Amino acid sequence: MREVTRLVQARELREGAGVVVRRTIGGPEVDHVDPFLLLDEFRSDRAADYLAGFPDHPHRGFETVTYMLAGAMEHRDHRGNVGRLGPGSVQWMTAGRGIVHSEMPRQVQGLMWGFQLWVNLPARLKMTAPRYQDIAPERIPEVERDGVRVRVIAGTCDGATGPVAGIATEPLYLDLQLPAGAAFTQGIPARHNAFCYVYEGSVRVGGLARDVPAGHLALLGPGQAVRLAAGAAPGRALLVAGLPLEEPIARYGPFVMNTRQEIQQALDDFREGRLE
Repeated sequence: MREVTRLVQARELREGAGVVVRRTIGGPEVDHVDPFLLLDEFRSDRAADYLAGFPDHPHRGFETVTYMLAGAMEHRDHRGNVGRLGPGSVQWMTAGRGIVHSEMPRQVQGLMWGFQLWVNLPARLKMTAPRYQDIAPERIPEVERDGVRVRVIAGTCDGATGPVAGIATEPLYLDLQLPAGAAFTQGIPARHNAFCYVYEGSVRVGGLARDVPAGHLALLGPGQAVRLAAGAAPGRALLVAGLPLEEPIARYGPFVMNTRQEIQQALDDFREGRLE
């Protein structure tokens, strides 16, 4: 069984044009969890926290995963693609050799709640063509075991396989809802790195002596499975795992490559309009 090696409390900051996010991976405490580069939670019912959105910005060399729980966002990019994200939907975007896109709210009031995860690409795929997997809520399978409800975004759980396909890091991405007193054990490939992010209530992870509260990330050590349990109150959490790439990381803002020279090339390509 995997055990917690470290707990990380989310830090609040502003990204994009002023959107308030809570970051665990990709900050000063945890630079990355190979192959994961960033994890942000955005949650607010104050329009001022999200209305400015994320205007046009570039990416190269990795994948972005946006998972919405509440609210509405719209993706537009320089290639003419448009995608709308509503409650329960997912967009898995492979930036590859380059994309310039925006992610803007399609609401002026109410709760905006979701997550963005960045997943690194192996060197052999960093300059691949951009790709989108826009996934409507009804395409995400749900399973239930001993009262625990699981949405399977990527990977497999109890015979259900998530709709996200063709990802080099072989990800597992589960959204778990545990009622009070319920427990759940999930297998994880031994070679994968894994973490659990609690976003509502609290959850006991592995053999940790205390519950992990909302807004905290639990990094998991080696093993082939992890046990999650809710105490006297229900809890909700993301369970994510992926195959580590074990490659050098050169990172500058929205570009993630393997060398500083490749970062400089990405900057030059963006400035000269060749980021595609």
